[in-house]
Amino acid sequence: SAACRVIVHVDLDCFYAQVEMIRNPELRDKPLGVQQKNIVVTCNYEARKLGVKKLMSVRDAKEKCPQLVLVNGEDLTPYREMSYKVTELLGEFCPLVERLGFDENFVDITEIVEKRLKQLQQSGSCRVCASGHVYNNQAINLQDTTHARLVVGSRIAEEFREAIRASLGLTGCAGVASNKLLSKLVSGTFKPNQQTVLLPESRQDLIRSLDHIQKVPGIGYKTTKRLETLGVRNVCDLQAFPSAALEKELGVSVAQRIQKLSYGEDDSPVTPSGPPQSFSDEDSFKKCSSEVEVKEKIEELLPNLLDRIHKDGRQPHTVRLTIRQFSSTDKWFNRESRQCPIPPHLLQKFGKESSNVLSPLVDILMKLFRKMIDVDLPFHLTLLSVCFSNLKDLPSSKKGSIGFYLKQMSPPSGSGKRVRDAEEVSQDEGSASWNQNCKRTGTTKTRRRSEEKKSHIKKAGIPDFPFHLSPGDIDQEVFRELPEDIQKELISEK
Repeated sequence: SAACRVIVHVDLDCFYAQVEMIRNPELRDKPLGVQQKNIVVTCNYEARKLGVKKLMSVRDAKEKCPQLVLVNGEDLTPYREMSYKVTELLGEFCPLVERLGFDENFVDITEIVEKRLKQLQQSGSCRVCASGHVYNNQAINLQDTTHARLVVGSRIAEEFREAIRASLGLTGCAGVASNKLLSKLVSGTFKPNQQTVLLPESRQDLIRSLDHIQKVPGIGYKTTKRLETLGVRNVCDLQAFPSAALEKELGVSVAQRIQKLSYGEDDSPVTPSGPPQSFSDEDSFKKCSSEVEVKEKIEELLPNLLDRIHKDGRQPHTVRLTIRQFSSTDKWFNRESRQCPIPPHLLQKFGKESSNVLSPLVDILMKLFRKMIDVDLPFHLTLLSVCFSNLKDLPSSKKGSIGFYLKQMSPPSGSGKRVRDAEEVSQDEGSASWNQNCKRTGTTKTRRRSEEKKSHIKKAGIPDFPFHLSPGDIDQEVFRELPEDIQKELISEK
């Protein structure tokens, strides 16, 4: 049951700064900031003692701490690689590990806890102490099975933290609770390099300690703004708000979900992350206002992305461009995206020399850009992001065999529909014309080409595709472009 679950939230301390200190140990005892553009995105605790804070401008940080050492952190590769090492290490303890950004992981240790409890019972030992802090210094009652589970969970969380420190040189905090929401909230109670366990009786104290509704994980920026218009600013307001009125304003599913969150209830499972579902990179800037600049920035983003895709070994079948237009009132959330399938002839070039795909990809991304921006009118962008998704394993068949042509070059399913990922759900909806654009530029043209080729092949006396294969087993366009002898060989196998 949900009450029996034990979830650990592991949150690494000033992660980027720690990675830089591991890469260059001479920085370890110096005030260190990691810089992206003109912002200190994070800093170590030496710098924090001297007044430097996360997301402080470089100028302000230098004023606070003239001796601050700044490291350029715009290349995310070392952070990404270390992040996956942490997740892999946690996966050696337990298969249920879910990544949350680069520096956070949820681990469902319920089964491990049950095994430990049985071992304790078999050994006749009934004494076990909590590791780290207990939220609110609440008294532990080991006769209460929920308390006993969480206490054992705190011991396991300490083992996680020690393994990460010993193997990778990283320190971090941990929260232990009965669900993901509470474990995340409690993990930051004592920092750095400490951990806290939350017993169920203290749940409401923790939730009500949040001074603003947006501090509840799972309630995003847009929902917060809508709640504020209803006079809901903190957890107590949300708990007291009439459910029917909230459902009318936000819809039944959203209203019920966030009201449950306001009581600390969260039944969402820890979902193993597996390999990344997409590869993306972005660049933010004060102003980009010409096609030439947009093209240059896309060309700067692509090489690193293509290198990551090459190392991953899978082929992306969809590419997406996201832009953020300048807005004086909505600085961070004014995003819009367009995406399209990657043409089959380009798919075969992925994993080889990136120069083979760079130029045609730039052309595709510029076409997506022009769907969002009328380049004949002035525009002011503050962010560009490129994302490759719909990743699929490389075909096992080698080129030259008939099997190579089956399934190999099928366009991604659902092309022509806008895909919403976690980032887009929390951001602006973008233009409603996306579906229309895709249908007009993708589906219609493809259908027309298919009809033309179909009529041509029928004239030649060759069926549309092999009888013994369903349309889903072969890319029809590829089949029609095969040499006639290979087409007949496929057909003869029916």
